[in-house]
Amino acid sequence: MASSKQTIREGLIVGIIGYGSVALLYAVFDFLAARGSLFTVNLLGKAVFRGLRDPAVLAFPIQLDMTAIYLYSGLHLIISLIIGLIVSTLVDLSERKQGMAGIALFVIIAGFFITILAVGLLTDQIRFLLPWWSIAIANTFAVVIAGSYIIKKHPGIWQSLNPFTR
Repeated sequence: MASSKQTIREGLIVGIIGYGSVALLYAVFDFLAARGSLFTVNLLGKAVFRGLRDPAVLAFPIQLDMTAIYLYSGLHLIISLIIGLIVSTLVDLSERKQGMAGIALFVIIAGFFITILAVGLLTDQIRFLLPWWSIAIANTFAVVIAGSYIIKKHPGIWQSLNPFTR
């Protein structure tokens, strides 16, 4: 059974892993697309904090706006930490109360799809830059990496959450 401090610590680690996974994936994606590794985060920062809405600006070189990049990165980190704390709390709950494992699994899966949907809807105006498939892949990558950490820390959690092994 995890203590509340341990659950919080693990939640923060899970959030950082999720944040880092998504950031790394998009940095590599942008680098391979020859756009510079900060292209997507720059554009997202400008869209969220500077009101960039006209996709025609992408026909021209876009200067990096470090303030927008830092602000967006901070926002992404805060949201990732909140998600990590929620997930670690659900993991702890499912370990303490076996009857809650199904509900915890449902909330985790629903949260995954809600996150993809929310990001997709909020980035609709830059869809050609941030296609649905990239949002799904980035979130799946984060779940796999963060999930691996959780499974390592809680070896029995897979059996506890898996409806086919309960």
